[in-house]
Amino acid sequence: MTIGKKTLRLLLAASLLAAGSAHAQSTGTLQKIKESGTVVLGVRPAVVPFSYFDDQQKPLGYSQDVALAIVDGIRKKLNLPNLTVRTVAITPQNRIPLLQNGTIDIECTTTTNNVEREKQVAFSNTIFVIGTRLLTKKDSGIKDFADLKGRTVVTNAGSTSEPILHKLNTEQNLGMTITTQKDVAESFLSLSTGRADAFMLDDAMLAGERAKSPDANDYVIVGKPQSREAYGCMFRKDDPDFKQVVDDAVTRLQTSGQADVLYKKWFDGPIPPNGLNLHLPESDDLKTLFKAPNDKPLS
Repeated sequence: MTIGKKTLRLLLAASLLAAGSAHAQSTGTLQKIKESGTVVLGVRPAVVPFSYFDDQQKPLGYSQDVALAIVDGIRKKLNLPNLTVRTVAITPQNRIPLLQNGTIDIECTTTTNNVEREKQVAFSNTIFVIGTRLLTKKDSGIKDFADLKGRTVVTNAGSTSEPILHKLNTEQNLGMTITTQKDVAESFLSLSTGRADAFMLDDAMLAGERAKSPDANDYVIVGKPQSREAYGCMFRKDDPDFKQVVDDAVTRLQTSGQADVLYKKWFDGPIPPNGLNLHLPESDDLKTLFKAPNDKPLS
């Protein structure tokens, strides 16, 4: 039987499409997890109350609980009740490279979903919404960002607050000295030891550092938020099957009311290991998000 040129082209296109689909499936995150029997989570060692280690170096926190809900969704999707969870400690500087090179499969900590990062990675439905503000000592005289003129400000290297500070410094001619540290603990240390007059970062993370301090009452969170930001879980781009599993798990968590329970647990109650309480009421932004989950960046 003779096959016409048009039919031959159609058959060739179909075979290429099938091959491409099979390749995508074989290299996708779900397939990687299925073959290894392990899902690898990126965690942060000291970002209270989102992702941090307890006294036994076990990761815990609000974002970690979200990540474990996603792991349950992966278990069900792949029918792997004995799926192993492995964690890798990450920093703001290496989180994207470790994701891209396959060292970790997903990162649920405090990563802001923004347009620039979406060029490199994919994001889940938003898991938290924050505002970027300042932590300072009560007697510093700093009430808002205009009061930073001529002062020293610290933030985390690789955070979204870093470019915001530089932009403010230039546009408002504040003459600030801007310094960076590798994580929240070191940035707070700069503030507490007087090497910085203020610490700019996400308000919930600032509340966590304040709560950890033995002199918590000496510090205040001030300033009009310079940005509203959406935290999302981060994973490799161009993997729609994995994104669907992740988003479904986050949506279930939020619309079922379980996310509200997690919020009260981690932000408005005593948390391990030392019973710290951030006393941070749930924001209107979060209440709105939990009713209508979405993956839209805010910055």
